Parts: sequence; structure tokens; C-alpha cells
Amino acid sequence: MAVDNLYWKVVKYLEANSKTTDEFTSNILLQNDSDGNGDYIKVWNVSGVSKPTDSQLNALASTATTEQNNYKIRKTRKRAYGTIGDQLDLLYKDMVAGKLDITGEWAKAIKAVKDANPKE
Repeated sequence: MAVDNLYWKVVKYLEANSKTTDEFTSNILLQNDSDGNGDYIKVWNVSGVSKPTDSQLNALASTATTEQNNYKIRKTRKRAYGTIGDQLDLLYKDMVAGKLDITGEWAKAIKAVKDANPKE
């Protein structure tokens, strides 16, 4: 989704200017009017940082795409890891079995999720 891509470019622009994504809450509005002109920044009220140009945003495209992809992977991993309670249960069983290393069931389960969902 293109707005997602613009979002991540703006995130990287904010980070490059020592700002956080908290700025999005009330200071930035992205929009697409479905008129064929694409996504754009409709509102920019970030104190101390000027609204980025298309050139500045496009220079961040690669890192923005990587950040966007890794965000999706983190969400997938979080679901695949299961609940904290289930993870603690596995850890407890590994403790009792003396397997608080890579041979434990918890470590194997986490490794399987990470291997199936590698970050860029």
C-alpha cells in the first residue's frame, strides 16, 4: 500500500531530524484523494522541522522499505511466538529439564519462528 510507503519514508525523515513517530499523532496527516495524484502530506505541523520535499523522501525510500518490511516481520513473529504464558511454561519445563541452552524447547521454538521469518 503506497500510503504505508509514504508513512515509512516520513518516519525515517523524522528520525533523521531527531524526531519520533509521536509526531504523527497530531502533527502530520497523510492523504490520497483518489484523483490519480497519489499520496501526499496534507498536514505538517512538526515543530523545528520543515516539511520534506519529494526528493528528500525519495532518498529515504530504500531504508523506509526495509523498515516497513521488518515491521511486518516483527508482527508475524509476535503472533507466531505465542503468548508470554506459553513461553514461560516452555522456559520452566526447560529449567526443570536442565536445558536452558539452545537444546531447550523454548530456544528451538523461538529459533524456528526467526528462521521462518528473517528480517532484512
